[in-house]
Amino acid sequence: MKALHLILAPALWAATVLPGWAEKIPLSEISAYLNSLTTAQGEFTQINADGSISSGMLYIKRPGRVRFEYAAPDDSLVMAGGGQVAIFDAKSNQPPEQYPLKRTPLNLILERKVDLARAAMVVGHSSSGPDTTVIAQDPEHPEYGTIALIFSNDPVQLKEWIITGEDGSQTTVLLGEMTYGVDLSPRLFSIVQEAQDRGLSD
Repeated sequence: MKALHLILAPALWAATVLPGWAEKIPLSEISAYLNSLTTAQGEFTQINADGSISSGMLYIKRPGRVRFEYAAPDDSLVMAGGGQVAIFDAKSNQPPEQYPLKRTPLNLILERKVDLARAAMVVGHSSSGPDTTVIAQDPEHPEYGTIALIFSNDPVQLKEWIITGEDGSQTTVLLGEMTYGVDLSPRLFSIVQEAQDRGLSD
């Protein structure tokens, strides 16, 4: 017992002495941060379920719109707009695969009004060093999977997310330096326009 006390003591000291070391950001503050985020763009790195790594440019326009432009050799495109997610395969001349945005946990941070205090929405809320992690799910459809959001504490800023899908596979997105409040054309998030530009429309 004495040895255990000696092991725990430094950690307890650090938690009480080091400013913000063990304090997690309140859910209300995180919700306010996400609701204040209107547009953003920047580089991202994606760690896929099979361990492969992709990168590219990310564009966000809340509510409900996001665009992932993957760099070579992938050159594919994933975008959300009009309530749908579309996957454009650069190596195919077929129309994009589509499914409802609501079926992906990413929708939770793209909603018009984010409220992490909703019952059964947050299933994890913890702090590790200078970061706070929130794990959220759709309270009405937990089978859609979860999204783990990692925020820096000072200043509060989203830096990473991990999506766990319906099948248990995980995809991690690491955000590079982001520019906020930028003017983004609606064309960036138009699935119909993108299909027309690629000659994939009927």
